[in-house]
Amino acid sequence: MDATVTTGTEDSVWGGGNQPLGASYGKMMMWFFIMSDALTFSGFLVAYGFSRFKFIELWPIADEVFTHVPFFHGNFPMYYVAFMTFILIMSSVTMVLAVDAGHKMKQNRVILYMFLTIIGGLIFVGSQAWEWSTFIRGDHGAVETKAGKILQFVDAESGARLSLADFAKTLPEERVKHEKNDGIWFVSEGYKTSFSLNEVVEGFKANPNIVIRTEQLNEEGHKTVLDRAQSLTQLSHAVQVVEGANLIHNEYGHRLFADFFFFITGFHGFHVFSGVIINIIIFFNVILGTYERRGHYEMVEKVGLYWHFVDLVWVFVFTFFYLV
Repeated sequence: MDATVTTGTEDSVWGGGNQPLGASYGKMMMWFFIMSDALTFSGFLVAYGFSRFKFIELWPIADEVFTHVPFFHGNFPMYYVAFMTFILIMSSVTMVLAVDAGHKMKQNRVILYMFLTIIGGLIFVGSQAWEWSTFIRGDHGAVETKAGKILQFVDAESGARLSLADFAKTLPEERVKHEKNDGIWFVSEGYKTSFSLNEVVEGFKANPNIVIRTEQLNEEGHKTVLDRAQSLTQLSHAVQVVEGANLIHNEYGHRLFADFFFFITGFHGFHVFSGVIINIIIFFNVILGTYERRGHYEMVEKVGLYWHFVDLVWVFVFTFFYLV
């Protein structure tokens, strides 16, 4: 004869209505979303790692790509990216303070720290948009060979990178196009570089102090610089001028570098932008006293979990994409 013993404790556990880890339904759903999104970002970073390992000898050096700072001219490797990272981390700190103020039911403190968090998020999103535009516009320009290799130009003595505008000749060439006002049929030229390939080649031949740097890394971890004779040989294989980066061409080196840059940073930037929008909605609800009437600020805590996740993901992106 089997006997079934039922206690009050068992009824409370298996009878439904209990809260795992003391978390509400909303918090649990936020944690589920964060875990699934973490797996997505992990997949992106793993794919980036495999691609970089496969083309390690051709991969661009981040310190030579991200060297710009708004309103300043010069070479400042990684300075602005470090500034963006600092701003995002500080916005996570202000979010912690907002959540803590919510636990203490201090409405004005929540308003202040939520406002600072939103400002930090807007600065980061704006900075990322500026970084994208700079990356797309390009820095110096290069040429691409039939095999898809990128050739950059440097000064033979100092090794400093040269822009196409520094040496390219202006030739009396005419780029044929059908203007809209010349007839019924009109076709846009689309992508057009500042200089033609002939102008770059002629300017290179007229300046003997210029040599070519390939995307191949040498034993010291630097890009390989060719001598003058080798440079002329490589330049004879060039088929087009490349300025900036997109999903097809990349003046900085291997095309996959640009593809992963746009995809990973763009996906993260979308998360930050979404977080800013959500924070703004919660911010106005705090001002209207919505959570004071509810008697708790759990919604601030839930959006805080999302914001901390976005911050943590950027730490990994910054480490593996920019620093390593």
